[in-house]
Amino acid sequence: MATPPLNSGQTKAAEEPVLDVPQTSCCIVGGGPAGAMLALLLARRGVPVTLLEMHKDFDREFRGDTIHPSTLEILDQIGLAAPLHEIPHTTVTGPTIQFADGPFQPFDLRRLKTKFPYILLIPQSRFLEFITAEARKYPQFRLVMHAQVQRLVVEEGVVRGVRYTTDDGWHEMRAPLTVGADGRFSLVRRLAGIEPVKSSPPMDVLWFRLPHLPEDPRAESGLLGGIGMGRIFIVLDRADYWQAGLVFPKGKYQQLKAQGVEVLRKTIAEIEPRFAKNAECLTDWQQVSLLSVEANLCPRWHQKGLLLIGDAAHVMSPVGGVGINYAIQDAVVAANILAAPLKTGRLEESHLAEVHRQRLWPTRVIQAFQSFMQKRLVAGAMTAQRAGNVPWTFRLIRRIPLVRDFPTRLIGFGLRRVRLKDSSIQE
Repeated sequence: MATPPLNSGQTKAAEEPVLDVPQTSCCIVGGGPAGAMLALLLARRGVPVTLLEMHKDFDREFRGDTIHPSTLEILDQIGLAAPLHEIPHTTVTGPTIQFADGPFQPFDLRRLKTKFPYILLIPQSRFLEFITAEARKYPQFRLVMHAQVQRLVVEEGVVRGVRYTTDDGWHEMRAPLTVGADGRFSLVRRLAGIEPVKSSPPMDVLWFRLPHLPEDPRAESGLLGGIGMGRIFIVLDRADYWQAGLVFPKGKYQQLKAQGVEVLRKTIAEIEPRFAKNAECLTDWQQVSLLSVEANLCPRWHQKGLLLIGDAAHVMSPVGGVGINYAIQDAVVAANILAAPLKTGRLEESHLAEVHRQRLWPTRVIQAFQSFMQKRLVAGAMTAQRAGNVPWTFRLIRRIPLVRDFPTRLIGFGLRRVRLKDSSIQE
Protein backbone atom coordinates (compact mmCIF):
# COMPACT_ATOMS: atom_id res chain seq x y z
CA MET A 1 0.00 0.00 0.00
CA ALA A 2 1.45 3.35 -1.06
CA THR A 3 0.38 6.64 0.51
CA PRO A 4 1.25 10.19 -0.46
CA PRO A 5 3.84 11.98 1.69
CA LEU A 6 2.67 14.09 4.57
CA ASN A 7 2.75 17.83 4.01
CA SER A 8 5.53 19.77 5.68
CA GLY A 9 4.67 20.70 9.24
CA GLN A 10 2.25 17.78 9.65
CA THR A 11 3.25 15.30 12.32
CA LYS A 12 2.80 11.66 11.58
CA ALA A 13 1.24 9.76 14.46
CA ALA A 14 2.66 6.35 15.34
CA GLU A 15 0.63 3.99 13.21
CA GLU A 16 -0.68 0.72 14.52
CA PRO A 17 -1.55 -2.27 12.35
CA VAL A 18 -5.18 -2.50 11.26
CA LEU A 19 -6.35 -6.10 11.24
CA ASP A 20 -9.96 -5.59 10.22
CA VAL A 21 -10.36 -3.38 7.14
CA PRO A 22 -14.06 -2.68 6.46
CA GLN A 23 -15.33 -1.85 2.99
CA THR A 24 -17.97 0.62 1.90
CA SER A 25 -19.01 2.08 -1.43
CA CYS A 26 -18.43 5.71 -0.44
CA CYS A 27 -16.35 7.09 2.43
CA ILE A 28 -17.24 10.72 3.18
CA VAL A 29 -14.81 12.74 5.30
CA GLY A 30 -16.55 15.63 7.07
CA GLY A 31 -20.00 15.76 8.64
CA GLY A 32 -20.93 19.29 7.60
CA PRO A 33 -23.91 20.14 5.36
CA ALA A 34 -22.33 18.77 2.17
CA GLY A 35 -21.10 15.52 3.69
CA ALA A 36 -24.22 14.82 5.75
CA MET A 37 -26.57 15.53 2.85
CA LEU A 38 -24.60 13.40 0.40
CA ALA A 39 -24.53 10.54 2.90
CA LEU A 40 -28.30 10.73 3.35
CA LEU A 41 -29.04 10.84 -0.38
CA LEU A 42 -26.73 7.91 -1.18
CA ALA A 43 -28.10 5.82 1.68
CA ARG A 44 -31.63 6.44 0.41
CA ARG A 45 -30.54 4.98 -2.93
CA GLY A 46 -29.20 1.85 -1.24
CA VAL A 47 -25.53 2.83 -1.58
CA PRO A 48 -23.38 1.77 1.42
CA VAL A 49 -21.84 4.94 2.82
CA THR A 50 -19.69 5.77 5.86
CA LEU A 51 -19.52 9.32 7.19
CA LEU A 52 -16.43 10.25 9.23
CA GLU A 53 -16.74 13.33 11.46
CA MET A 54 -13.64 14.53 13.33
CA HIS A 55 -15.49 16.13 16.26
CA LYS A 56 -17.39 14.45 19.07
CA ASP A 57 -20.55 16.40 18.22
CA PHE A 58 -21.85 18.90 15.66
CA ASP A 59 -21.79 21.95 17.94
CA ARG A 60 -18.93 24.38 17.29
CA GLU A 61 -18.14 27.98 16.33
CA PHE A 62 -18.38 29.67 12.93
CA ARG A 63 -20.96 27.38 11.41
CA GLY A 64 -23.52 29.10 9.23
CA ASP A 65 -27.17 28.79 10.16
CA THR A 66 -28.85 29.74 6.87
CA ILE A 67 -31.01 27.28 4.93
CA HIS A 68 -31.95 28.87 1.60
CA PRO A 69 -35.04 28.29 -0.58
CA SER A 70 -33.08 25.95 -2.87
CA THR A 71 -32.20 23.65 0.03
CA LEU A 72 -35.74 23.78 1.41
CA GLU A 73 -37.11 22.72 -2.00
CA ILE A 74 -34.67 19.80 -2.10
CA LEU A 75 -35.68 18.72 1.39
CA ASP A 76 -39.32 19.06 0.37
CA GLN A 77 -38.71 16.55 -2.44
CA ILE A 78 -37.85 13.89 0.13
CA GLY A 79 -40.48 14.90 2.68
CA LEU A 80 -38.13 16.61 5.15
CA ALA A 81 -38.97 20.30 4.80
CA ALA A 82 -42.04 20.14 7.04
CA PRO A 83 -40.35 18.28 9.93
CA LEU A 84 -37.34 20.63 9.68
CA HIS A 85 -39.70 23.58 10.23
CA GLU A 86 -40.77 21.98 13.51
CA ILE A 87 -37.34 22.79 14.96
CA PRO A 88 -37.32 26.30 16.53
CA HIS A 89 -36.21 28.79 13.88
CA THR A 90 -36.58 32.29 12.50
CA THR A 91 -36.78 33.48 8.90
CA VAL A 92 -35.08 36.14 6.77
CA THR A 93 -36.58 37.56 3.58
CA GLY A 94 -33.78 40.03 2.87
CA PRO A 95 -31.54 42.60 4.56
CA THR A 96 -32.60 46.17 5.24
CA ILE A 97 -29.50 48.39 5.22
CA GLN A 98 -29.67 51.89 6.66
CA PHE A 99 -27.86 54.49 4.51
CA ALA A 100 -27.65 58.24 5.13
CA ASP A 101 -30.45 58.82 2.63
CA GLY A 102 -32.70 56.09 3.96
CA PRO A 103 -33.14 52.29 4.12
CA PHE A 104 -32.30 50.06 1.18
CA GLN A 105 -33.10 46.38 0.57
CA PRO A 106 -30.61 44.77 -1.88
CA PHE A 107 -32.82 41.72 -2.39
CA ASP A 108 -36.20 40.47 -1.28
CA LEU A 109 -36.83 36.72 -1.35
CA ARG A 110 -40.58 37.31 -1.20
CA ARG A 111 -40.38 37.98 -4.95
CA LEU A 112 -39.40 34.38 -5.63
CA LYS A 113 -41.91 31.91 -7.02
CA THR A 114 -41.41 29.20 -4.45
CA LYS A 115 -43.11 27.49 -1.56
CA PHE A 116 -40.30 28.83 0.63
CA PRO A 117 -39.68 32.55 -0.11
CA TYR A 118 -37.31 33.02 2.81
CA ILE A 119 -34.08 31.84 4.42
CA LEU A 120 -34.58 29.57 7.41
CA LEU A 121 -32.29 30.37 10.34
CA ILE A 122 -31.66 27.26 12.41
CA PRO A 123 -28.57 26.30 14.44
CA GLN A 124 -26.40 24.19 12.16
CA SER A 125 -25.83 21.67 14.92
CA ARG A 126 -29.59 21.02 15.01
CA PHE A 127 -29.72 20.80 11.20
CA LEU A 128 -26.88 18.26 11.05
CA GLU A 129 -28.41 16.21 13.87
CA PHE A 130 -31.68 16.23 11.92
CA ILE A 131 -30.07 15.08 8.64
CA THR A 132 -27.94 12.35 10.22
CA ALA A 133 -30.91 11.11 12.26
CA GLU A 134 -32.79 10.66 8.97
CA ALA A 135 -29.79 8.91 7.43
CA ARG A 136 -29.66 6.45 10.35
CA LYS A 137 -33.04 5.11 9.23
CA TYR A 138 -31.25 3.42 6.32
CA PRO A 139 -29.11 0.32 7.01
CA GLN A 140 -26.59 1.41 4.36
CA PHE A 141 -25.54 4.44 6.47
CA ARG A 142 -22.82 4.45 9.13
CA LEU A 143 -21.62 7.48 11.12
CA VAL A 144 -18.29 7.49 12.98
CA MET A 145 -17.78 10.46 15.31
CA HIS A 146 -14.39 11.70 16.54
CA ALA A 147 -12.72 10.07 13.54
CA GLN A 148 -9.47 11.90 12.76
CA VAL A 149 -8.40 11.15 9.19
CA GLN A 150 -4.60 10.96 8.94
CA ARG A 151 -3.77 9.41 5.58
CA LEU A 152 -5.21 8.64 2.18
CA VAL A 153 -4.90 5.04 1.06
CA VAL A 154 -3.47 5.22 -2.46
CA GLU A 155 -2.73 2.24 -4.67
CA GLU A 156 -1.37 2.55 -8.21
CA GLY A 157 -2.35 6.23 -8.29
CA VAL A 158 -5.95 5.62 -7.19
CA VAL A 159 -7.39 6.71 -3.83
CA ARG A 160 -8.84 3.59 -2.20
CA GLY A 161 -9.91 4.97 1.17
CA VAL A 162 -8.48 6.54 4.32
CA ARG A 163 -6.68 5.69 7.54
CA TYR A 164 -8.03 7.45 10.62
CA THR A 165 -7.80 7.40 14.39
CA THR A 166 -10.49 7.31 17.05
CA ASP A 167 -10.26 7.05 20.83
CA ASP A 168 -9.53 3.33 20.47
CA GLY A 169 -6.68 3.61 17.96
CA TRP A 170 -6.08 3.30 14.22
CA HIS A 171 -8.68 2.27 11.65
CA GLU A 172 -8.83 1.95 7.91
CA MET A 173 -11.82 2.37 5.61
CA ARG A 174 -11.67 1.13 2.00
CA ALA A 175 -14.01 2.50 -0.67
CA PRO A 176 -14.15 2.97 -4.45
CA LEU A 177 -14.90 6.65 -3.72
CA THR A 178 -13.57 8.94 -1.00
CA VAL A 179 -15.28 12.33 -0.71
CA GLY A 180 -13.52 15.25 0.94
CA ALA A 181 -16.25 17.36 2.56
CA ASP A 182 -14.10 18.48 5.47
CA GLY A 183 -14.40 22.22 5.12
CA ARG A 184 -12.26 25.23 4.29
CA PHE A 185 -9.18 23.77 6.01
CA SER A 186 -9.65 20.39 4.31
CA LEU A 187 -6.98 17.85 5.24
CA VAL A 188 -8.18 15.56 2.45
CA ARG A 189 -7.52 18.34 -0.06
CA ARG A 190 -4.01 18.89 1.32
CA LEU A 191 -3.18 15.19 1.36
CA ALA A 192 -4.30 15.00 -2.27
CA GLY A 193 -2.01 17.89 -3.15
CA ILE A 194 -4.82 20.08 -4.51
CA GLU A 195 -4.21 23.81 -4.02
CA PRO A 196 -7.13 26.27 -4.08
CA VAL A 197 -6.81 29.63 -5.80
CA LYS A 198 -7.50 32.30 -3.18
CA SER A 199 -9.15 35.67 -3.52
CA SER A 200 -8.94 38.43 -0.92
CA PRO A 201 -12.26 39.77 0.38
CA PRO A 202 -11.55 43.17 1.95
CA MET A 203 -13.09 42.49 5.34
CA ASP A 204 -13.32 40.37 8.47
CA VAL A 205 -16.26 40.01 10.86
CA LEU A 206 -16.69 40.11 14.62
CA TRP A 207 -19.65 37.99 15.76
CA PHE A 208 -21.42 38.44 19.11
CA ARG A 209 -24.82 38.24 20.73
CA LEU A 210 -26.96 41.12 21.92
CA PRO A 211 -30.02 40.72 24.17
CA HIS A 212 -33.55 41.45 23.04
CA LEU A 213 -35.04 44.51 24.75
CA PRO A 214 -38.70 45.61 24.83
CA GLU A 215 -37.95 48.80 22.87
CA ASP A 216 -36.04 47.03 20.08
CA PRO A 217 -36.92 47.84 16.46
CA ARG A 218 -38.84 45.27 14.46
CA ALA A 219 -36.84 43.40 11.85
CA GLU A 220 -39.66 42.45 9.54
CA SER A 221 -37.25 41.03 6.96
CA GLY A 222 -35.23 39.32 9.71
CA LEU A 223 -32.02 41.25 9.05
CA LEU A 224 -31.01 44.85 9.72
CA GLY A 225 -27.81 46.69 8.92
CA GLY A 226 -26.16 50.08 9.15
CA ILE A 227 -23.03 51.69 7.70
CA GLY A 228 -20.66 54.24 9.22
CA MET A 229 -17.28 54.82 10.90
CA GLY A 230 -15.66 52.65 8.22
CA ARG A 231 -17.70 49.71 9.54
CA ILE A 232 -20.87 47.77 8.71
CA PHE A 233 -23.10 46.65 11.57
CA ILE A 234 -25.58 43.81 10.96
CA VAL A 235 -28.12 42.15 13.25
CA LEU A 236 -30.10 38.97 12.71
CA ASP A 237 -33.24 38.35 14.73
CA ARG A 238 -32.83 34.95 16.44
CA ALA A 239 -36.13 35.17 18.37
CA ASP A 240 -34.65 35.28 21.89
CA TYR A 241 -31.52 37.27 21.03
CA TRP A 242 -29.85 39.29 18.26
CA GLN A 243 -27.00 37.66 16.35
CA ALA A 244 -24.82 40.68 15.62
CA GLY A 245 -21.79 41.22 13.44
CA LEU A 246 -19.39 44.09 12.88
CA VAL A 247 -17.70 44.09 9.47
CA PHE A 248 -14.35 45.89 9.40
CA PRO A 249 -11.29 46.14 7.11
CA LYS A 250 -9.16 43.01 6.85
CA GLY A 251 -5.95 43.19 8.85
CA LYS A 252 -7.35 45.59 11.44
CA TYR A 253 -8.36 43.04 14.08
CA GLN A 254 -5.42 43.50 16.45
CA GLN A 255 -5.74 47.27 16.23
CA LEU A 256 -9.46 47.07 16.98
CA LYS A 257 -8.95 44.66 19.87
CA ALA A 258 -6.24 46.84 21.41
CA GLN A 259 -8.74 49.71 21.67
CA GLY A 260 -10.90 47.64 24.01
CA VAL A 261 -14.49 46.45 24.02
CA GLU A 262 -15.72 49.96 24.88
CA VAL A 263 -14.81 51.07 21.35
CA LEU A 264 -17.00 48.26 20.03
CA ARG A 265 -19.93 49.58 22.06
CA LYS A 266 -19.26 53.12 20.86
CA THR A 267 -19.09 52.04 17.21
CA ILE A 268 -22.43 50.23 17.47
CA ALA A 269 -24.05 53.26 19.11
CA GLU A 270 -22.80 55.60 16.38
CA ILE A 271 -23.77 53.36 13.46
CA GLU A 272 -27.12 52.21 14.85
CA PRO A 273 -28.22 54.18 17.94
CA ARG A 274 -31.26 51.94 18.35
CA PHE A 275 -28.92 49.18 19.58
CA ALA A 276 -26.76 51.31 21.89
CA LYS A 277 -28.49 50.01 25.02
CA ASN A 278 -28.26 46.40 23.81
CA ALA A 279 -24.51 46.85 23.33
CA GLU A 280 -24.04 47.70 27.00
CA CYS A 281 -23.94 43.96 27.65
CA LEU A 282 -20.53 43.78 25.90
CA THR A 283 -18.07 44.06 28.79
CA ASP A 284 -15.37 41.53 27.86
CA TRP A 285 -13.59 40.74 24.61
CA GLN A 286 -14.24 37.04 25.31
CA GLN A 287 -17.85 37.69 24.27
CA VAL A 288 -16.65 38.37 20.72
CA SER A 289 -15.55 35.86 18.06
CA LEU A 290 -13.51 36.66 14.97
CA LEU A 291 -14.46 35.25 11.57
CA SER A 292 -11.55 35.71 9.18
CA VAL A 293 -13.17 36.10 5.77
CA GLU A 294 -11.65 34.37 2.78
CA ALA A 295 -12.77 32.93 -0.54
CA ASN A 296 -11.14 30.39 -2.80
CA LEU A 297 -11.83 27.91 -5.58
CA CYS A 298 -10.02 24.69 -6.44
CA PRO A 299 -9.19 24.44 -10.15
CA ARG A 300 -9.73 20.68 -9.94
CA TRP A 301 -12.12 18.89 -7.58
CA HIS A 302 -11.25 15.28 -8.26
CA GLN A 303 -8.61 12.59 -8.71
CA LYS A 304 -9.07 8.89 -9.36
CA GLY A 305 -11.17 7.66 -6.46
CA LEU A 306 -11.46 11.10 -4.84
CA LEU A 307 -13.94 14.00 -5.02
CA LEU A 308 -14.02 17.34 -3.18
CA ILE A 309 -17.30 19.15 -2.47
CA GLY A 310 -18.50 22.08 -0.36
CA ASP A 311 -15.93 24.28 1.34
CA ALA A 312 -13.22 21.74 0.58
CA ALA A 313 -13.67 22.65 -3.10
CA HIS A 314 -14.73 26.30 -2.81
CA VAL A 315 -14.86 28.67 0.15
CA MET A 316 -17.47 31.39 -0.18
CA SER A 317 -17.45 34.91 1.18
CA PRO A 318 -20.23 35.43 3.77
CA VAL A 319 -21.95 37.92 1.41
CA GLY A 320 -25.46 36.53 0.88
CA GLY A 321 -24.86 33.64 3.29
CA VAL A 322 -24.85 31.16 0.39
CA GLY A 323 -22.10 28.79 1.56
CA ILE A 324 -24.38 26.08 2.96
CA ASN A 325 -26.74 26.34 0.00
CA TYR A 326 -23.94 25.76 -2.51
CA ALA A 327 -22.40 22.94 -0.45
CA ILE A 328 -25.74 21.12 -0.39
CA GLN A 329 -26.20 21.69 -4.13
CA ASP A 330 -22.80 20.04 -4.63
CA ALA A 331 -24.07 17.07 -2.65
CA VAL A 332 -27.29 16.82 -4.65
CA VAL A 333 -25.50 16.95 -8.02
CA ALA A 334 -22.99 14.36 -6.75
CA ALA A 335 -25.80 12.06 -5.63
CA ASN A 336 -27.61 12.46 -8.96
CA ILE A 337 -24.50 11.51 -10.93
CA LEU A 338 -22.74 9.02 -8.65
CA ALA A 339 -25.47 6.94 -7.00
CA ALA A 340 -26.03 4.57 -9.92
CA PRO A 341 -22.36 3.88 -10.77
CA LEU A 342 -21.55 3.43 -7.07
CA LYS A 343 -24.40 0.98 -6.65
CA THR A 344 -23.39 -1.04 -9.73
CA GLY A 345 -19.66 -0.85 -9.03
CA ARG A 346 -18.94 0.99 -12.28
CA LEU A 347 -17.62 4.29 -11.00
CA GLU A 348 -15.23 6.06 -13.39
CA GLU A 349 -13.27 9.28 -12.99
CA SER A 350 -15.42 10.73 -15.76
CA HIS A 351 -18.36 10.64 -13.32
CA LEU A 352 -16.36 12.75 -10.84
CA ALA A 353 -15.35 15.12 -13.62
CA GLU A 354 -19.03 15.57 -14.50
CA VAL A 355 -19.81 16.67 -10.92
CA HIS A 356 -17.04 19.24 -11.21
CA ARG A 357 -18.24 20.40 -14.62
CA GLN A 358 -21.82 20.95 -13.48
CA ARG A 359 -20.86 22.82 -10.31
CA LEU A 360 -17.90 24.91 -11.44
CA TRP A 361 -19.77 27.56 -13.44
CA PRO A 362 -22.47 28.23 -10.79
CA THR A 363 -19.68 28.58 -8.22
CA ARG A 364 -17.75 31.04 -10.39
CA VAL A 365 -20.89 33.13 -10.94
CA ILE A 366 -21.80 33.46 -7.25
CA GLN A 367 -18.23 34.28 -6.31
CA ALA A 368 -18.15 36.98 -9.00
CA PHE A 369 -21.42 38.38 -7.60
CA GLN A 370 -19.98 38.37 -4.08
CA SER A 371 -16.88 40.16 -5.32
CA PHE A 372 -19.05 42.82 -6.97
CA MET A 373 -21.02 43.37 -3.76
CA GLN A 374 -17.82 43.59 -1.72
CA LYS A 375 -16.27 46.16 -4.03
CA ARG A 376 -19.41 48.29 -4.39
CA LEU A 377 -20.76 48.15 -0.86
CA VAL A 378 -18.35 46.64 1.63
CA ALA A 379 -15.09 48.15 0.38
CA GLY A 380 -16.78 51.56 0.01
CA ALA A 381 -18.04 51.42 3.55
CA MET A 382 -14.60 50.43 4.79
CA THR A 383 -13.09 53.67 3.51
CA ALA A 384 -15.97 55.96 4.54
CA GLN A 385 -15.83 57.64 7.94
CA ARG A 386 -19.55 58.32 7.99
CA ALA A 387 -22.66 56.81 6.53
CA GLY A 388 -22.99 57.42 2.80
CA ASN A 389 -25.89 57.33 0.41
CA VAL A 390 -27.15 54.27 -1.42
CA PRO A 391 -24.65 53.57 -4.26
CA TRP A 392 -26.01 54.78 -7.61
CA THR A 393 -25.40 51.35 -9.15
CA PHE A 394 -27.78 49.81 -6.61
CA ARG A 395 -30.47 52.39 -7.35
CA LEU A 396 -30.11 51.72 -11.07
CA ILE A 397 -30.44 47.97 -10.54
CA ARG A 398 -33.74 48.48 -8.68
CA ARG A 399 -35.23 50.32 -11.67
CA ILE A 400 -34.67 47.44 -14.12
CA PRO A 401 -36.94 44.52 -13.10
CA LEU A 402 -34.98 41.80 -14.90
CA VAL A 403 -31.71 42.97 -13.37
CA ARG A 404 -33.35 43.77 -10.02
CA ASP A 405 -34.54 40.20 -9.53
CA PHE A 406 -31.26 38.55 -10.57
CA PRO A 407 -29.54 38.95 -7.14
CA THR A 408 -32.67 37.61 -5.44
CA ARG A 409 -32.73 34.49 -7.62
CA LEU A 410 -28.98 34.06 -7.21
CA ILE A 411 -29.22 34.23 -3.42
CA GLY A 412 -32.29 31.98 -3.28
CA PHE A 413 -31.41 29.29 -5.83
CA GLY A 414 -27.96 29.92 -7.24
CA LEU A 415 -27.38 30.15 -10.98
CA ARG A 416 -30.04 27.49 -11.55
CA ARG A 417 -32.38 25.39 -9.46
CA VAL A 418 -30.84 22.06 -8.48
CA ARG A 419 -33.25 19.15 -8.21
CA LEU A 420 -32.96 15.54 -7.15
CA LYS A 421 -33.42 13.20 -10.08
CA ASP A 422 -36.54 11.05 -9.87
CA SER A 423 -34.41 7.94 -9.46
CA SER A 424 -32.56 9.49 -6.52
CA ILE A 425 -35.67 9.89 -4.38
CA GLN A 426 -36.81 6.30 -4.49
CA GLU A 427 -37.01 4.55 -1.15
